[in-house]
Amino acid sequence: MTAVRSSVNAHSSANVDPAELDRFARLAAGWWDRDGPMRPLHDLNPVRLTFIEGQQSLRGVRALDVGCGGGLLSEAMARAGATVTGLDLAGPLLDVARLHASAERLPVDYRLEPVEAHVADHEGSYDVVACMEMIEHVPDPAAIVTACARALKPGGVLCLSTLNRTVKSFLQAIVGAEYVLGLLPRGTHEYERFIRPGELAGWCRSAGLDVVDIAGLSYNPFSRHAALARDVGVNYLLAARKPA
Repeated sequence: MTAVRSSVNAHSSANVDPAELDRFARLAAGWWDRDGPMRPLHDLNPVRLTFIEGQQSLRGVRALDVGCGGGLLSEAMARAGATVTGLDLAGPLLDVARLHASAERLPVDYRLEPVEAHVADHEGSYDVVACMEMIEHVPDPAAIVTACARALKPGGVLCLSTLNRTVKSFLQAIVGAEYVLGLLPRGTHEYERFIRPGELAGWCRSAGLDVVDIAGLSYNPFSRHAALARDVGVNYLLAARKPA
């Protein structure tokens, strides 16, 4: 608990919910267990990477992973050829991410730093910024979008994923995934924090970005098959580009 509390206290003024940070930090030990508490993320990760690569080739570019957790997407982007920086505010998760990347010989730069602070020194530095399954866990998601937009180079792309605020998402992502099937720890999501695509698109436009793509993300927990889909009623991804 000491490491968890210290990471929360160090960023007490940041755009973070300490209870959310603590909840995810407690999952650090099992983050890379494909059959553990992060099983759905392991299953969804290849689809998230496919969506990103559909917007921008990762070979030879600089990529930022905001809310990187234990490093699933950061490592995937590094394997695809990107120079990757991963940001998170949970120290135990970054410890796990660094150990795993070191074992895999992947030079990902992990930092215990909020994106709002990072962009102060790295504005216009990245070709790709990814923020996946994170903005529904913070008090001010629009501020995260704005900071991510500032981190982009002209012509760069921001790729986000989150949960739509619909009855369908409540039934599938909370009742089904957390309480019936036990795919995620109970309390992982709060319905009131889910974000409608129109809201997310509006924040992107306010940050000076052009929305260029949106796709649903379907997932069968029994077959563990995930794919891009037209239906954005539960999970969805959105890409927005900074004008060149």
